[in-house]
Amino acid sequence: MLSNAWRPERRRVLLLPGLLAVLGALLTAAGSFVILTGLTPIVPDKPTTLALIGINLAFVLLMAGLIGRELRRILTARQRAKVGSRLHVRIVTLFSVVAVIPAIVVAIVASITLNIGLDRWFEIRTKTIVNSSLAIAEAYVRENARNLQNTALSMAYVLDQARQLYSLDRNGFRDLMSQQATGRALADAALIRIDGSFILEAKTRSDFPMPEPPIQAVKQAADGKPVLIEPRIRNIVGSIVKLHDIPEAYLYTIRLVDPQVIRARQIVKANVADYRALGDNRRVTQIAFAILYLGLTLIVVLAAIWTGIAVADRLVRPIRQLIGAADEVSTGNLDVSVPVRSSDGDVASLGSTFNTMLQQLKSQRNELLHAKDLIDERRRFSEAVLASVTAGVIGVDADGIITIVNRSAESMLGISAAASLGTKLSGLLPHVGRVLEIAKSFSHPVHHEQVTFYRKGAERTFNVQVTGEGGESGGEQKSYVVTIDDITDLVQAQRSTAWADVARRIAHEIKNPLTPIQLSAERIRRRFGKTITEDRAIFDQCTDTIIRQVGDIGRMVDEFSAFARMPKPDMKTLDLREPLHEASFLVEVSRPGIRFERDFGREPLYGTFDSRLMAQAFGNVIKNASEAIEAVEREEDAGGVIRIVATPAEGNLIQVDVIDNGKGLPRENRQRLLEPYMTTREKGTGLGLAIVRKIIEDHGGRMELHDAPQDFHQGRGAMIRMILPAVEKSAGKRGGAADHDELEKASGNGI
Repeated sequence: MLSNAWRPERRRVLLLPGLLAVLGALLTAAGSFVILTGLTPIVPDKPTTLALIGINLAFVLLMAGLIGRELRRILTARQRAKVGSRLHVRIVTLFSVVAVIPAIVVAIVASITLNIGLDRWFEIRTKTIVNSSLAIAEAYVRENARNLQNTALSMAYVLDQARQLYSLDRNGFRDLMSQQATGRALADAALIRIDGSFILEAKTRSDFPMPEPPIQAVKQAADGKPVLIEPRIRNIVGSIVKLHDIPEAYLYTIRLVDPQVIRARQIVKANVADYRALGDNRRVTQIAFAILYLGLTLIVVLAAIWTGIAVADRLVRPIRQLIGAADEVSTGNLDVSVPVRSSDGDVASLGSTFNTMLQQLKSQRNELLHAKDLIDERRRFSEAVLASVTAGVIGVDADGIITIVNRSAESMLGISAAASLGTKLSGLLPHVGRVLEIAKSFSHPVHHEQVTFYRKGAERTFNVQVTGEGGESGGEQKSYVVTIDDITDLVQAQRSTAWADVARRIAHEIKNPLTPIQLSAERIRRRFGKTITEDRAIFDQCTDTIIRQVGDIGRMVDEFSAFARMPKPDMKTLDLREPLHEASFLVEVSRPGIRFERDFGREPLYGTFDSRLMAQAFGNVIKNASEAIEAVEREEDAGGVIRIVATPAEGNLIQVDVIDNGKGLPRENRQRLLEPYMTTREKGTGLGLAIVRKIIEDHGGRMELHDAPQDFHQGRGAMIRMILPAVEKSAGKRGGAADHDELEKASGNGI
């Protein structure tokens, strides 16, 4: 605010030199014009004209500097893209052009007119007339002087003849001289000495005393030649002649001429002198008038520029304020207002309308912000509810386009909310999309189904419920909320519980008669083996079969009992590489035809485990891998390879991969292999992987069934992945350096 208040004061201070320069230039130009036209006592000679040129040139340079300053200010504002600068430049340019063109035209016409007028003044004809006038006057005077000279010579001759009279009778000589003067129409005559003093003066009718002769003229007449005295101020022409017979005497005669001729001669001589002075000062006068015109032109231009600046300021100021306020509004500031002055006219009306619009915008924005806050509050509440829900929730519009996805759905289904929004549900999740299409075909508000499909490399079972919303009122489209629950663990837990109960019943019901059957078969073989002579081989074969099958059934019952009553893990902190190495070594010893590759890493993999149960789980998985390889060898006679990799994983986890190049896993219902009594082998019980899974889950981990990676025998075979929680190293340090070195040596066998 302080800067804005200072600008008008600064502007007025900057305008003061310009006003003084304009006034000074006007006064100087007017004074110069008056002096050059001869309307003042000051003679417009060369020094005066040069002085006037210097003064006017100084004011011209001052005004040029002021104009340059204003132009620089305007152009600087234009280069900095200041608000309203382009309009400012256009208005100032328009005013300058409107003022400059007439001023230049007038200056050109005035300069041409002045030059033509001066040329006519000093052309040859004018010079001839002026010189002829002066020559006529001079000729008249010279003619009278020559007549007087002749008369003086004649009279001097007469006086020289009367020398004796001069010596004897001075009065008589005076009378003679008076008669000669009167008879020769002289105004007066006298005898004078060389110093100009009078000896005798004739008596004439002149009514004025005879003027004293010029001493210089008397001295010139001493050589005997007559000397003429031209008239100067008075209408008298004189002559001095030296007398030859009268010693030291000179005849001094005067005669009157027409006074009007003398006066005219003086006027002509003065005019000729002025004319010649003007001729000598012609170029200087032209330059002075040119500078005078230039100064007047610059004064007009400067006045026009300042008028343009003043008008432009008057027009641009409210427009600049409007633009500045609009820029503030564009940044979101609606608390600005445009100052309104009644003197601005229509622009003031525009500013008032703009302020009214801002008030309305501010009011509407506050209403929108309030509504937005309310919506955001409801949205945050909905998002909090959706985030806290463990089930996956997907919002779908009437066209099947996904509109919302919560975090549970992202983690459960392995999708991204940002990438899913705007896509069709049937394209992203075909199984869930099929349930949605079925729900659309029904009129029930709620529809649910169970679907099974692969997510994150594993087959999962989901409970999908579709709930329709809206669409009952006219014009409103119906939307749907799809709720997805991963019930894989629940289904498997239910199945495991059911199979455990079945296993207990089977173990109880079958194990009781097995012992009497086996004892009875053995007793029959001992009691009757020696007495039977016919078909003894068949007898032995039958009893052996009974005993062997009872043993197989017993072992199966033991497995059922083990699955039904898994012992509680005895958790201790240990390096997981120890049970993994133990289990792989036992299988490697029993399967010499299979090549084992181990990569356990160089760092311990600490976690809280039951060493016996983990060795059992690893042993079952590695044993299944070897049996899968043997099945392929029987069919294709191919060499078997088992690769065991144990590495740390993200999220403080341990990842154990058992990869074989056996016959692999089926694509369909692969995940069900982890359920009890599901097997792909002829003599398998289907409990091996189920027991492994239960051990892994009891340790807080999970199992995944995958195909072998492509870099392992072109992807042939299977990969069983077990992911278990890890602990910090410091929490798991145990054992000695020898165990660590042994594991290092074992882990280096292979890869």
